[in-house]
Amino acid sequence: MRPGEERPVEGGACDGVSELELLKLRAAERIDEAAERLGALSRAIWSKPELAYQEHHAHGVLTRFFECEPPAASWTVQPHYQLATAFRAEWELPGVPAVPRPLHLGFLCEYDALPGIGHACGHNLIAEVGAAAALGVKGAMEGLRGPPPPVKVTVLGTPAEEDGGGKIDLIEAGAFKNLDVVFMAHPSQENAAYLPDVAEHDMTVKYHGKASHAAAYPWEGVNALDAAVLAYSNLSVLRQQMKPTWRVHGIIKNGGVKPNIIPSYSELIYYFRAPSMRELAVLTKKAEDCFKAAALATGCTVEIKGGAHDYYNVLPNKSLWKAYIENGEKLGIEFISEDAVSNGSSGSTDFGNVSFVVPGIHPYFYIGSEALNHTEQYTEAAGSQEAQFYALRTAKALAMTALDVIFKPELLEGIREDFKLKLQEEEFLNRAE
Repeated sequence: MRPGEERPVEGGACDGVSELELLKLRAAERIDEAAERLGALSRAIWSKPELAYQEHHAHGVLTRFFECEPPAASWTVQPHYQLATAFRAEWELPGVPAVPRPLHLGFLCEYDALPGIGHACGHNLIAEVGAAAALGVKGAMEGLRGPPPPVKVTVLGTPAEEDGGGKIDLIEAGAFKNLDVVFMAHPSQENAAYLPDVAEHDMTVKYHGKASHAAAYPWEGVNALDAAVLAYSNLSVLRQQMKPTWRVHGIIKNGGVKPNIIPSYSELIYYFRAPSMRELAVLTKKAEDCFKAAALATGCTVEIKGGAHDYYNVLPNKSLWKAYIENGEKLGIEFISEDAVSNGSSGSTDFGNVSFVVPGIHPYFYIGSEALNHTEQYTEAAGSQEAQFYALRTAKALAMTALDVIFKPELLEGIREDFKLKLQEEEFLNRAE
């Protein structure tokens, strides 16, 4: 096969439309055929929001969806895969030789919610898009005539994105081993093939002092609340020397029990974000110094504990972006400019850790609302009927991009090369002084 040549697809072209484009149309049709079931899946998850690692209802809804997806038993489903609320569903065409190793594509579903405001980040739609895109690829491949290429499709249910990092747990358990490319998409206020999601580290800080009567003999006490307030102020002062791309935000979770008792205990929770793991290490060291200084000033002892997992920055993959944008534009998706991408705000996701172990794409998509994520208004939008059009259109773009990966060897080569170069660049940055 010559460089730049598509893998041949049996069945012939029609009216000037290439075989691959016909497969893409079939993928979109398959998603439309399943639209009612997919919408019900999303609404079932949205209507019963569950927090990180507690998504038992969502887990059951998703595993039943794949277990019952026609034709019967077409997906091999593993409930409670490595984690109580994770799952794995796999499909490959029967009779396809296992050698050479199949091209292994992964589609990721998230489904945890936020405390108090439910699916204010639209993870019900992420689950729907991941499932829909996988169905689209499966439907297209089942329509092939002649010997199909060896391809395996895996859907991974990844809990606890909002708190804990379920994808990182699954990475450590080997769930991403042998995956070649992974796909997922996240609801937003605009359409972007990539946003620069940043690295994140969280800390819990506990100050221990000594209780005493606040009016009769306050000099006998050691005020843990004072330590928390000083730490908060220290970080506020530090902001003047922070880079514009750094973010620090936190709360005082415990500040005492009664005004006439010198607080013997206080607790803070902070999140720290930076564009790379190297910069994040610099920022967190400065923050730790602020916390320790507050303990020294007040005479308290301090415990500083990091979260179970750091979220890495998402590595971009331009080859995947370009393919996704090309397919999305065919469907009428209007993407924000590259300048808007570079200058836009972003958060953090455990998909960043995935992007360090396997090439992938994590685009953002508009859902028909100008509401901002993590608000009650976005919760309402994520459960609306209007969001369905945008979610399924995004799923079609992902499925079409996956088909490009299957049938365009030069694209897969470019994806792997981009991944390799970005890893090398990140390693260099992390080693730099």
